[in-house]
Amino acid sequence: MTAPFRFPRFFVTSPSPCPYLPGREERKVFTELTGQHAIELNDALGRIGFRRSQGVAYRPNCSGCTACVSVRVVTHEFVPNATQRKLLRRHGDLTVSACRAWATDEQYQLLRRYLALRHPGGGMAGMDEEDYADMVEHSPVNSMILEYREPSIGGARGKLVGACLTDRQADGLSMIYSFFAAEGDTRPGLGNFIIMDHILRARDAGLPYVYLGYWVKGSARMAYKVRYRPIEVLGPTGWKLLVDENAPSAPPAVAGLAMPQPA
Repeated sequence: MTAPFRFPRFFVTSPSPCPYLPGREERKVFTELTGQHAIELNDALGRIGFRRSQGVAYRPNCSGCTACVSVRVVTHEFVPNATQRKLLRRHGDLTVSACRAWATDEQYQLLRRYLALRHPGGGMAGMDEEDYADMVEHSPVNSMILEYREPSIGGARGKLVGACLTDRQADGLSMIYSFFAAEGDTRPGLGNFIIMDHILRARDAGLPYVYLGYWVKGSARMAYKVRYRPIEVLGPTGWKLLVDENAPSAPPAVAGLAMPQPA
């Protein structure tokens, strides 16, 4: 029987400072998403904890550390709590459009303001227009940009206040990167609203999950990711509901995929 796609080659990056836990180093295992089966490969790797960046799928592969845990929201069982319902009402006047994955100057200017206010020293702080276009447009899978705009006035297009680069996978939506207006907190909680909008959209489309990337227990920057319940974490025996916020102590073992280990 012929395999649906050729087994990919995996590589491991050199160590670099961990952006989440001070004093630690990170390494990633990655493979290219190329060829006619890139979509199927990305779907398969997404189910075992990989994330996409342009034409690459990657996963943490850090020596002696398993703090990064993949998380996904179970969409058909999600019920917003009182705070989340308030955010849905507060931002319910926004116009949301699913656009093709094509970078615009309006999006880039919003991203620049977001990075300057929220992540001034982060790895993306120096991103220029070409870098942003590469991030959005160099996708071998089914990607889109969800735009969040203020209500139109007098027929004019409303101001862009949020955006999210999103992949549609076979079993859910994967939020690759979101950014939004943070200046002045004119719309507090907008980032949380964008996540909930994805959850509700996925549920309406019959997609069981929204993938939120990696959660690091104890990292304040990551705490928001486990506010959407029920949420599953990927552990040694597969995906399990997160009940007590105790992350798995080992990376998942996936039959048929031997992960390269650091030298």
